[in-house]
Amino acid sequence: MTKQTNMENIYQDAKRWIREAGQDIIASFKTSFSIHTKSNPNDLVTDIDKQTEQFFIEKINTHYPDHRIMGEEGFGDQVEDTKGIIWFLDPIDGTMNFVHQQTNFAISIGIYEEGIGKVALIYDVTKDELYHCKKGEGLFINEEKQEALQPVELSETLLAINATWVTENHRIDPRTFSPLLKKIRGTRSYGSAAIEMAYVAAGRLDGYVSLRLAPWDFAAGKILIEEVGGVCTTVDNKPIDILKKNTIFVGNESFHNHVQHHYIQPAIDQNFYLKKPSS
Repeated sequence: MTKQTNMENIYQDAKRWIREAGQDIIASFKTSFSIHTKSNPNDLVTDIDKQTEQFFIEKINTHYPDHRIMGEEGFGDQVEDTKGIIWFLDPIDGTMNFVHQQTNFAISIGIYEEGIGKVALIYDVTKDELYHCKKGEGLFINEEKQEALQPVELSETLLAINATWVTENHRIDPRTFSPLLKKIRGTRSYGSAAIEMAYVAAGRLDGYVSLRLAPWDFAAGKILIEEVGGVCTTVDNKPIDILKKNTIFVGNESFHNHVQHHYIQPAIDQNFYLKKPSS
């Protein structure tokens, strides 16, 4: 069996499993579930997050025992290098939305081989929209193939950014992005990195900024965006380390380049950018 054939099998299995997990999550709406906090009161986890991650781990370990898993809830492996095949798994990205709204959350899976993104799936469960790709074969939303991203005028762009990053905060000087917001069409914040990155890949958003994401947050979105010609870097334009937490700036290539050149680099040059660049 060739690697290409094997990756196709992995792709088809992942698509089947992610929809099955989504059905289980929808079914959970009719039941009660436990809510816990992790690092702070706003960092929530439910038993549904944990059950969903364990569902995938059982499937992966059964069918692909030589693969490794990096999952948000900690049931996977201790991954310290990019050798072999690694599944980056977020069972519910946007848990706060899941708890408060029962919408605007997603299951996110990025599959990498020797550090290269090969398969990506982001499933917006309640909207039944599956964004998926196998490297080199194009981006699909459900069964509809999407076009490559096209250049866009700055005045017509939408940027996904949390209001925290354009007000006083401990991570970034508000002067970096606040002038940009006066030039673009508007901003959005959905509370799910996976959904926001999927929207960038689909052309529904032109860029997305976050100051601290874990690998399971961005691994799938990075593959999707690059598949349609988008750009994924740290905010200060460095390569993303897929094994570590990163700042993230992804987007349409023309928008990404313009913002880097006219807003982020000047902030770096004038020494009012990040306290801890790239981390």
